[in-house]
Amino acid sequence: MKPTGPKRKKKSDYQNVTGYLFISPFLLGFFLLTLYPILYSLYLSFTDYDLMSEPNWIGLDNYVRMFTGDETFWQSFKVTLMYAGVAVPFRLIFALLVALALNKVVEMAGLYRTLLYLPSVVGGSIAVSIMWRQLFGNDGAFNSILALLGIPTHSWLGDPKTAIWTLIVLYGWQFGSSMLIFLAGLRNIPKTYYEASSVDGASPIKQFFIITLPLLTPVILFNMIMQIIQGFMAFTPSFVVTNGGPVNSTLLYVLYMYRRAFEYFDMGYASAMAWFMLIIIAVLTGLIFKTSKHWVHYESDNK
Repeated sequence: MKPTGPKRKKKSDYQNVTGYLFISPFLLGFFLLTLYPILYSLYLSFTDYDLMSEPNWIGLDNYVRMFTGDETFWQSFKVTLMYAGVAVPFRLIFALLVALALNKVVEMAGLYRTLLYLPSVVGGSIAVSIMWRQLFGNDGAFNSILALLGIPTHSWLGDPKTAIWTLIVLYGWQFGSSMLIFLAGLRNIPKTYYEASSVDGASPIKQFFIITLPLLTPVILFNMIMQIIQGFMAFTPSFVVTNGGPVNSTLLYVLYMYRRAFEYFDMGYASAMAWFMLIIIAVLTGLIFKTSKHWVHYESDNK
């Protein structure tokens, strides 16, 4: 017989307590290490706080100064928009092309996936950024190859017109995670669709546009959202490879926010910058989701 009355209630309470005990590490981490810092940074964005003394409430002054009196803020925002606007499509297109190629590979496919994923594992590290700085330095490997070919060398990191492109190439090189997600999406497309279209005389290019691309749009949407967030949060390449230079041409938003907080000891202003970035990312994400109903196709839509 199943317990009834008080015994059943006591057993249910015991199970609830046990469940809360199991999830308590996550709850503590979420409230103490995530939610509290987020809310505290919102409070700091309305204060003048130098990390040494108590925060001084100044209302909207940080936001007013940000929008009306800080040209470097707008420069970093413009650089970040350009960086994310070019680097994200570049990485997604390159990752999709590699995934399409790997989808045709049968032998040693696991080895190829592992090797191509490695740049994403180590790509965000300080060591890779230092390596990238050496590759594109005046005496680096890239200029050495150009010299051997008789092509004029160039100061890639010292020229404001080319420095940002070295960071974009580095971002595109770390395509492994997007590639694996695209590959998983490609493997989920039924082969019968391609067989039926081949019978009707569809070429591989036409199959890509009428079968592969429409059925892959949910995966494209997911990858796009994740990469936009990652693009706006980029910090290490700009900090290590170029340190924001030359003449702030690679001063990404997060690097400038870091400088305001830990070099200029203006944590209140940096907190206001963080919240502005959060709003921008939320708006962009919302717009993408809003427009997705016009270009994202789900299998359930045809049922």
